[in-house]
Amino acid sequence: MLTYKELQENEAIRTYIASADASLGALGYTEHSFGHVMKVADCAKYILQTLGYSSHEVELVQIAAFLHDIGNTVNRKDHAQSGAIMAFRILDNLGFEAADIALIVSAIGNHDETEGMPVNAVAAALILADKSDVRRSRVRNINENSFDIHDRVNYSVTESHLSINDSKDTVTLSLTIDPHYSSVMDYFEIFLGRMLLCKKAATALGMEFRLKMNEQQMV
Repeated sequence: MLTYKELQENEAIRTYIASADASLGALGYTEHSFGHVMKVADCAKYILQTLGYSSHEVELVQIAAFLHDIGNTVNRKDHAQSGAIMAFRILDNLGFEAADIALIVSAIGNHDETEGMPVNAVAAALILADKSDVRRSRVRNINENSFDIHDRVNYSVTESHLSINDSKDTVTLSLTIDPHYSSVMDYFEIFLGRMLLCKKAATALGMEFRLKMNEQQMV
């Protein structure tokens, strides 16, 4: 099996990631390029490592995270399923074992809040890592007059951190929000479904999910 580090250098995969991000940029979405997928990969690695999963499972979740948004090059709608099919073809052609492919594509196919579920530990870690990547630097157009609600919410987040406590029974997403750009209600208007999926993902990993905003516990 190729490693996560080796896959990062694969030109075809890098082309799909760049193309997916370009498509979303044309539609006015926030950044979904290498900054996003590598941050998600690092966070997913942290989750499974902290919980004591094997180095092989950690490697698989990083690969799933790196590939998870390539389906956006097809269409934003059902991009998780499109991405899973694309990832299957890529990984099969690269000689990955069927069991590893199955874990990766099931995680990719289940990462979106519209239909996704934490069907295994890799999927659960990917969900938590993906949905916690809320930050100002993901906003492409910093003209406040043209912000939509997604821009306002992301731009308002000056600091974001996902952490697991010492007893490993709680995972907390801590956000520092500038209320000049967005309110708590704005956040929940667009992120409620994502937070509910995070709650399910945390439960699948034997934890409770907590959300803090400006030091105040919201969930």
